[in-house]
Amino acid sequence: MDLLPGIIYSFATLFIILDPLLSIPIFAAMTKGQSPAEIHKQAFIAVAVAGSLMYLFLVFNKLIFDILGLNIPSFQIAGGVLLFILGIQEALGIELGHSKGHAKTAAGVVIGTPLLCGPGAITTVMLLSKDYGLLIPFVAITLSLLATWVILYYSEFIQRVLGDVVTDIMGKMLGMLLAAIAVNLIVSGVLTIVVG
Repeated sequence: MDLLPGIIYSFATLFIILDPLLSIPIFAAMTKGQSPAEIHKQAFIAVAVAGSLMYLFLVFNKLIFDILGLNIPSFQIAGGVLLFILGIQEALGIELGHSKGHAKTAAGVVIGTPLLCGPGAITTVMLLSKDYGLLIPFVAITLSLLATWVILYYSEFIQRVLGDVVTDIMGKMLGMLLAAIAVNLIVSGVLTIVVG
């Protein structure tokens, strides 16, 4: 009974954090002048890189926690703070750490990480696995990666249709939603520690 709501929530959260719409202008600029086949290849590479990291942390997060001596509530608070910063950056249009000096052949890798799958996405995957186990986050990751691939695949067309202003506004709106999700994570983590 809780399967569909869990998948919808997890998918929405991951899609907002991956924010492929924010990547459209950057991806289009980095692949400018390349053939459609090469652009499609870079889109696949970007999604493959992001997906590999997300599935890795979904499956092995407990092992990683044990090795590093971490616990879920403290990681939840730290991850929430990080997500809040990322959300504020997107909402305000700040692009700290976004390098534009990479070669076009590396577009897929650069978009895949850290732009798509950065610390925020990894944190979210680990927290979702805590709340839902493996199945629901696995399905949600797969759906969000599929949606991201479609958006990057047609990035040039989307950029041309929507224009810079609309894509910028959508990125800012997703940033605000990300900040709100982050506040919820921080509050939940603090309550877990306080209540015990």
